Parts: sequence; structure tokens; C-alpha cells
Amino acid sequence: MASELKYFSGFGNHFESEALPSALPHGQNSPQRPPYGLYAEQLSGTAFTAPRNENQKTWFYRIRPSVLHEAFQPIHSQLLKTSPFLDERASPNQMRWDPIPSPTQPTDFIDGLITMVGNGHVSHHSGCAAHVYFMNQPMTHRYFYNSDGELLFVPRSGDVLLKTECGDLTVKPSEIAVIPRGMKFQASPLGKTADGYLCENYGAHFRLPGLGPIGANGLANPRHFLSPVAAYEDKAGKFKLITKFQGGLWESEINYSPLDVVAWAGNYVPYKYDLTLFNTINTVSFDHPDPSIFTVLTSPTQTAGVANVDFVIFPARWMVAKDTFRPPYYHRNYMSEFMGLIYGQYDAKPEGFVPGGISLHNAMSAHGPDSDAFQKATEAELHPQYLDKTLAFMFESNQVFVPTSFALSTPSRQKDYLGSWRGLKSHFDPKKR
Repeated sequence: MASELKYFSGFGNHFESEALPSALPHGQNSPQRPPYGLYAEQLSGTAFTAPRNENQKTWFYRIRPSVLHEAFQPIHSQLLKTSPFLDERASPNQMRWDPIPSPTQPTDFIDGLITMVGNGHVSHHSGCAAHVYFMNQPMTHRYFYNSDGELLFVPRSGDVLLKTECGDLTVKPSEIAVIPRGMKFQASPLGKTADGYLCENYGAHFRLPGLGPIGANGLANPRHFLSPVAAYEDKAGKFKLITKFQGGLWESEINYSPLDVVAWAGNYVPYKYDLTLFNTINTVSFDHPDPSIFTVLTSPTQTAGVANVDFVIFPARWMVAKDTFRPPYYHRNYMSEFMGLIYGQYDAKPEGFVPGGISLHNAMSAHGPDSDAFQKATEAELHPQYLDKTLAFMFESNQVFVPTSFALSTPSRQKDYLGSWRGLKSHFDPKKR
């Protein structure tokens, strides 16, 4: 695999890479005769007329144009679902799942996708879906692109090789990767198996949140985002090109690898980020900030400060606040929260929420530390404490999540999640201040 470029996914930036010398045309995007007999093709991630600072596009210089394929035919999508989610009702009940069992039969990335929850409407470019993925074999003869949204990979176990039109990315647990809408790729385990979480964002592209009073530094640093360098495949054979389009999977026959881009130039490219480089901001006095202070990426809406979906992490960090209930406070939220644990222990739920697990707290549904965590936190003698070897995350959305039929019926769903709070008792004494 070639070395990776430093890359920031912000709008207005321009990047380029070539696998052969002088494969990139100079002076114009679509010359009459591109170098090496290549075809010029543009992939637009936004409307042509989007404002310049928000316009996203990349020019590909490829061996064959993407239009070279047979007619698409619908195929069965198994457990992969898309909004609008009409099979089940949204619920105010708090829900939690143990890890979904890995498949035992040969399963590649496409067949190993299971949708847990979702919201919005894909045709309105609004909302998102949260999936889990499993793979125990590579995508050797199948290629995929998602017409419905960009894909945020959150690996939990096993390294994954993402071979894209722009080149290759390797992503491992404690890292994330984003594949833009419409970008062709293969996802394959580098070991025997790999699994993790996947956010499918139907709305505005993920970007870094504004820092506001934090100032110029903090949270995710733009220079830590990496994109691939050009690496092309020139091979013939019998292959399948699969797309997810308006919720359904469609398959086309092709006789060549579609990852045949020799050079590219633009700002619409895949990227990855090492979550251990996140510069956590926290209090050094009392109380603690809202969980939004841990936002890595955000997909905004037209309402300022309200996200279509935020990607938030809870990494290793110092806790030093005095006279403070240090775990996450009890709260009811305008936003809806889908949460997962990559590794370690989550301080608000030391039992019952394990790596690979999931919790769902929809809008205004109360949640917070379980009874054991509450008792421990209120009785603890407070000293500076480093929460080590832990990494949880959250997909937080302004729209309510609807669970799929699979999510509601799987044996992995915990039957008595509410029981984790039943030990909370009244300590009220009107005679004692």
C-alpha cells in the first residue's frame, strides 16, 4: 500500500494524486486527449451550483468510464434497511443490546450489513441510519457504492482494508474512515474477521464542528485526517458492481475493475482519522461540559447548532472536577442517541454495556448512570483520575431513531434494561440540608 497524504475534509481545499508520472492533466480538467489515453470523469458530491466554499467534487482520470456496465437489477438486501422506517414504530423506551453474534457462514461486507435503527427520509437527503457490519471474507469479485449517503466506519474488532477509486485506506479499531456518497470501493478484513459500527449519513456531509470559545485548537485537528494516494487496478474478469439506491440493492455485471483511477484531483475523497489523536476538552474546576464537547464530526442542518447527526466519542481522559458527580449526569435530551462501545468500560454503565454492545435513548427519554455507578460516584473520595483504555461513541441526531424489526426481535436485545436503574432509591430528608 502506498503512503497516505495528509488531508483535511473541509470544503474549499484541493488535493491531487497520481499513480503514474504526469497522469494529471495540467491547465484544464477535461483535455481533448488526457495523458496515457485515460478518460476524464467528474464525481460531484454537491450540486454544481453549491457555494464555492461548500462545493465538493473530484476529477478522475481513469482507464474506463463508469458508464461502462450492464443494466442494474434489484437484488435482495437481507437485513439492510433504509428510511423511511415504516415497519416499526419509534419508541420512548430505553433499549440496549448485547453484541450481535458474528455470522458463521462466508460473509463479505455487503452481506454482513445489519441495520439497527434509522430516521429521516433518504430521498429528502435527511437523517441517517446506524448499522453493524461483519465480514469474514474479502470482496474479491464485488464492488460497491452507496447512492444514498456517505458511510462512516467505526471498527470494533479487526483491521479493514478499504480499496477505493482514490486509493487504499487501512482502518483499525480506534480509527474511523469516511467513504463519500457515490464512491466505489471494496471493504475486506485484513485478518480472518472484522466487525464494527457504520453510520450512513443521508444529510449534509460530515465536517469538523466549529470551535467557538474553545479557540483555534482542540478536539480533532485538521492535519490528522489522512486520504489515500492514487493506486489503480487494470484487470479484466467477471465482476459485480452493486449500488444501494433509494434503500434497495441493485447489481450490475462488469468485466473490469472499477477501481481503475490512475490520477485524481479535487476535494471529494475518502479519509480516515485516528481517534486517539482527539484533543479532549474538559473542566478543571467543577461540574463538566455537555457531551457535545466530544464531537469529532458533524452533519449540520439548516438550523444553526442543530445536527442531522453528530459523531461523538468518549475516549481516555483525565477527570479532575471537585465536588462533582463525575459520571455523565442524568438527563433528557432534545436529540436522540445511538451509542456503542469499541473497547474498555463505560463509566456510566460499568456492567451490561460491553464492547460491541448498543444502547438507544430517543428524544426526551430519561437516562444516565445505573444504580451501582451512582452509588460509587456519590461515595467516592475525589482525586484526579485518568480514565484509561476506554473508547465509546455516539451517533446523535435531531430526529428520533426507529428500530428495525431485527433490532426489536433479536435475542441480543436485553429484556430488562430498565432494571439497571431500579436500585436507585430516594435519599430525600426534609430535615437534613
